[in-house]
Amino acid sequence: MVVANRARASASPEWREEGELVAVECSLMRGGTSKAVFLDEAVVPSDPDEQARFLLALMGSPDPRQIDGLGGADLLTSKVAMIGPPSVPGADLDYTFAQVSVRDARVDYDINCGNISAAVGVYAVEHGLVDAHGEVATVRIHNVNTRRVFYAEVPVAAGHARVEGACRVDGVPGSGAEILLDLRETIGTVTGDLLPTGSAVDTLEVPGLGSVQVSIVDIAYLCVAVRASALGIAEGDLPVLPDDDLLSAVDQLQRAAARHLDLAEGTLVPVPILVSEPHDYRTLVGREEVAAGDLDLVAEVIGGQPLALHKAFPGGAGVTLAVTARLPGSVASVPGYGGPVRIGHPSGCTVVDVVLGTGPDGKMSVERAAYSRTARRLLDGTAYLKKAALRPVPEGVA
Repeated sequence: MVVANRARASASPEWREEGELVAVECSLMRGGTSKAVFLDEAVVPSDPDEQARFLLALMGSPDPRQIDGLGGADLLTSKVAMIGPPSVPGADLDYTFAQVSVRDARVDYDINCGNISAAVGVYAVEHGLVDAHGEVATVRIHNVNTRRVFYAEVPVAAGHARVEGACRVDGVPGSGAEILLDLRETIGTVTGDLLPTGSAVDTLEVPGLGSVQVSIVDIAYLCVAVRASALGIAEGDLPVLPDDDLLSAVDQLQRAAARHLDLAEGTLVPVPILVSEPHDYRTLVGREEVAAGDLDLVAEVIGGQPLALHKAFPGGAGVTLAVTARLPGSVASVPGYGGPVRIGHPSGCTVVDVVLGTGPDGKMSVERAAYSRTARRLLDGTAYLKKAALRPVPEGVA
């Protein structure tokens, strides 16, 4: 488990006790199609068990509505970003991402969030962690989860992150200032290699499905891409709302991929991505029309624990899929070694600009893996947590 990276007292002096509550300063930020509570890592317990209780209490989990916390009852809004001083040379800050389960008493640290990564850049500007003079602030972000540094270019004016602009992100109303993220240096987040198996295509034996061809790629996220047809979904039917049978099939696929990589089963990785050829369809959110001619492929992510449909598309998974699309012979192959890859998803389309090359060791390298998002600060304030929720549950008590 990844926890905040420096030793600290379990009960931070920055907590304030107010009767039966504990008060903690925080920010609520939107990044792309996600929202997260942002915390100074100094206020977060360093002990893994205490940290989990703290984050669950903060978000109001486990509860399908998260009615007693700050979570939004959805995979995309039950997220936490912990920010601290940089622990590696060349970075401006450390950023630890936590995915807090809505229904289970579970906190996962297996991946970064590519949407919230855009909000980290805005947070850095608004909290004076980087120089915000000029028109663009480049924020060098060390993601503790993946132990990789990526870059966020945040447009600024008068020392603040700009909000208004012409950049549109499908799944987010209106438009905003464009934040460019480049994740080219995030190869091997879990396995250490872009192609963990050395091949663009592998065959997995999946219970209930038989032999299934997949592409396993590790940049930004460790992902396993599979044709939707291998799971019994007609090419023209993606994206789909998963039923229990599809969730079960994806679970078996993810577990088979984890075994193939000698990784623990039942975590967030490898992230399953279903892909199909471009076709006309209506989005699952808003029922807007998407034209095949505007796409290179159609995809959806079924991830998290428990597994659920991502209603838009994770930024990190978009990078991984775009790189996969540029690999000759992969299950998502799109002709060409460079340029934008247009991915249709349940809320519209996302575009990732990818350029592949060859490194000095002769291995394939990624020279560019960039995408655009919008982000903004929604709220700065005080969160109140029940003291009782921060205490260990006595043995024998459910």
